[in-house]
Amino acid sequence: MPNDDLRSIRTGLYLEYTTLAWNIVGTVVIVIAAIHTGSAAYAGFGLDSLIEIFASTIVVWQLKGVNAQRESRALRLLSVAFGALSLYVFAQSIYVFTIGHRPGVSLVGAVWLVVTVIVMLLLAWGKSVTGKKLGNAVLMTEAHVTLVDAYLAAAVLAGAVLDAWLGWWWADPLAGLVIVYYGAKEAKAAWHHSTNIISTID
Repeated sequence: MPNDDLRSIRTGLYLEYTTLAWNIVGTVVIVIAAIHTGSAAYAGFGLDSLIEIFASTIVVWQLKGVNAQRESRALRLLSVAFGALSLYVFAQSIYVFTIGHRPGVSLVGAVWLVVTVIVMLLLAWGKSVTGKKLGNAVLMTEAHVTLVDAYLAAAVLAGAVLDAWLGWWWADPLAGLVIVYYGAKEAKAAWHHSTNIISTID
């Protein structure tokens, strides 16, 4: 394997380890905020952080043994993870809409979301660039996962701010439905890409 590829793989692994560490801490912070506020969007984002941990673990596994068969399996696992996220958040958001629950406010959760938006955008950019250098579809797909993570953090933050400032309680579950849309979209894309890889192998 060329030295440039080895360096890029090391860079990809470093980015994934950073993502793992950030999301492990973030899951704890956001889950505490979700329990404190009763926010559907916070709960959804906490689950999204768990999905991101799972996704990063898959990419580390794939980068340590790059081949087409592993790439296809990794993409399918990412697709399933996205699907599970979408189903959970959809059910949670509909439940909150139905009962008209008003979430509380978490300053710590809001600050964490602001920083998360910045960190995830930087990590997504790094993964995308590295994935393109390697021609690695799994790393590029996971870059989308990380980018969605940034968008979701922004959406959840917007919902919390609108509710706190304007009393728009429905903004919180609405932010949760943004997660459903992106999750379903990425699940479909990852599965489709994995199918194309299998067709190429056959």
